[in-house]
Amino acid sequence: MSTPRETQETERDGAQVSTGTMRESDQGESAAIPELVIISGMSGAGRSTAAKCLEDLGWFVVDNIPPELIPPMVELGARSQGNVARIAVVVDVRGRRFFDNLKESLATLDGQNVRRRVVFLESSDEALVRRFESVRRPHPLQGDGRIVDGIVAERDLLRELRGDSDLVIDTSSLNVHELRAKMDAQFAGEEVPELRATVMSFGFKYGLPVDADMVIDCRFIPNPHWVPELRPFTGLNEEVSNYVFSQPGSKEFLDGYAELLRLVAEGYRREGKRYVTIAVGCTGGKHRSVAMSEKLGRRLVSEGVETVIVHRDMGRE
Repeated sequence: MSTPRETQETERDGAQVSTGTMRESDQGESAAIPELVIISGMSGAGRSTAAKCLEDLGWFVVDNIPPELIPPMVELGARSQGNVARIAVVVDVRGRRFFDNLKESLATLDGQNVRRRVVFLESSDEALVRRFESVRRPHPLQGDGRIVDGIVAERDLLRELRGDSDLVIDTSSLNVHELRAKMDAQFAGEEVPELRATVMSFGFKYGLPVDADMVIDCRFIPNPHWVPELRPFTGLNEEVSNYVFSQPGSKEFLDGYAELLRLVAEGYRREGKRYVTIAVGCTGGKHRSVAMSEKLGRRLVSEGVETVIVHRDMGRE
């Protein structure tokens, strides 16, 4: 799968750690480089739950490993004659000084042609504070300060990793079972599609989805809320959808964004990004954004993108 490279060694606490790839003579013709998922994110956002879910799906899971040991672990997995085909590693700020080596380790993996993905668990400050207070444990970075001080420090430390992640899951409003369902939806299938998209309608008055990769604003379209006979319905109803797409600019808006997303999807595929969340917003998340999300989701499916449509705020009013 990769060309032979010299194995490099680094010193860590007096021990030598291999950070290079195997020679083909070491791995043999039948050896396969394992698939790798790196789980990271905010403390209290559900990393352990995500890791347990992958473990239940048959992944070999290691919690809180120093990042510099990830490449050697992948190398050992490649020597396992297929017994360790999928590895999941939890990396977080508990690693302290080791966490700084994660970027270098990811670059090493890319040089080895390792198929790897980064899953980032996100959550709001309010939700994280509640969770830490409920278990009466300090945040690992708060020191002598408050829990919120530790959260701010951790967000700053993880900002670059979050931006480079393949999948960001916001767990602010998710319980354990809902998070497991999201992980199952992404990793339970035997075949991994080229690109998976979530099209999420939402209401701006309830706040932006923090896990959105792209945000689309439909508030320029006249609001069906002010049409008495349409107010009780949602964008899932044909009457509302027909009204939305009969308004000037609506169809052109849909066509333009569908073409933009087609170009973006091609770029994501080239870059190896497999997950994208597209947030479509109107004022309340009931009429315009729902109708637009449904149409946009169908367009993506027609382009060969596996798509899930979620209506975050429908029925919330």
